[in-house]
Amino acid sequence: MTIKQVAEIAGVSPAAISRYINGGSLSAEKKEIIREAIEKTGYRPNMMAQTMRTGRGGEIGVIVPKIYSDSVSQIVGGITERLREKNYLTMLGTTDGHRERELRYLELMQNSQVAGIILMGTVMTPLLEDAISNSTKPVVVTGQNFKNVACVYHDDFHAVYELMARMIRKGRRHTAYIGVTQEDEAAGKERSRGALAAFRDAGREESSFRQEIASAFTPEAGREAMERILHRYPDTDGVVCATDMIAHGAMMAIRAAGRRVPEDMGIAGVGDSWADAVAATPLTTAHLYYRQCGITATDMLLRMINHEDSPQMKTMLEFTITERGSL
Repeated sequence: MTIKQVAEIAGVSPAAISRYINGGSLSAEKKEIIREAIEKTGYRPNMMAQTMRTGRGGEIGVIVPKIYSDSVSQIVGGITERLREKNYLTMLGTTDGHRERELRYLELMQNSQVAGIILMGTVMTPLLEDAISNSTKPVVVTGQNFKNVACVYHDDFHAVYELMARMIRKGRRHTAYIGVTQEDEAAGKERSRGALAAFRDAGREESSFRQEIASAFTPEAGREAMERILHRYPDTDGVVCATDMIAHGAMMAIRAAGRRVPEDMGIAGVGDSWADAVAATPLTTAHLYYRQCGITATDMLLRMINHEDSPQMKTMLEFTITERGSL
């Protein structure tokens, strides 16, 4: 079965079949006619021939730092959802946070049949900057706003600003912040800046800002950071955390110290994972639109692959605050 034969059965041109296979622009009616013809005939495109003809493969490379994160799974879900609609497959690589592995995946995917690459939530280094700028395939980064790179990212600054402002408006007089490494522009620098800005705007002295840096994006690291805060500042009555995972660990330390949430200590996180709603004390959090991030990044990458004009190559997504009573 050839593409020409499928076109004859569908009553369309071979070019229309090709556009359907490659995710091109077609009317909904024509898409349905072609889909039925392909299903009826069992036609499958020769991907190697398609690659040789178009210079592009039917695969998209996705590089993630880990696979057991709720945020990562939602972003990947958005990516794969859109790629299925556009008849692309996904090639997934996980780095486990190793920067050299990230570079190796970028090199591997450039030498493969992937048409483009989505790189998730990373730390910019000179080597990575060179690898992206010299990439032979289009690259889109999610979760970070890097200079001269196509990015889809979140409003990290205002998400944490709003959480800290609400914490203070609730009457918490001695608030703290648990952040992450400042090498991370989004979760590290921007969220920390948001917490400090809200603290200052409430009329509080910057010198009294209480901050601890969690050693990792894990509940255990959050617990340890909260223990340090309680040791140094036993009168702390509110804490905002850079992520929900860190916040859940912080709640463990708060309870272990004999404190109650929210009666004695308010707490909030960022991300809005499924665990927030089922925790012993449901967690107030900034909801970030992770699935939409994956969809938007995929659309951006496909425009780059198809050399389509785009109004912008950077998109910042909104956030909403989900209050569950932990403040």
